[in-house]
Amino acid sequence: MKPLGWWLRHVHDLLESSMAHALNAEDLTRRHWQVLNTIALGARTPEEVDAAMAPFGSVTSQVAGLRDRGWVTETGELTTEGREAHARVEARVTAFRSSVTDGVSDEDYRTTIRTLERCAANLEAA
Repeated sequence: MKPLGWWLRHVHDLLESSMAHALNAEDLTRRHWQVLNTIALGARTPEEVDAAMAPFGSVTSQVAGLRDRGWVTETGELTTEGREAHARVEARVTAFRSSVTDGVSDEDYRTTIRTLERCAANLEAA
């Protein structure tokens, strides 16, 4: 049996590459998607977007890229094209997420999450 760390790294690498493939049709990175979704959920100012995305560092360049596409206005709202793009990408991301957990029961998924949370808490306390 392979250890926890091996599986975590393997799943992480697969999630990253598979997500990249899912976003490739829109020529987006995962960070672009996260920023687009954060804006769709209500963040407007660069500070609000950066605060929501704080674990990933500044996302100023991703916001600028979305503005360059015409998806985000200067006031930080999604344009009509941005809302349409968000809907398209959200459908892809939802399908991707569903495929990741295909065949995993809700109970097993919750157990996995609780186990990972416990492992993280143990490591944070060390």
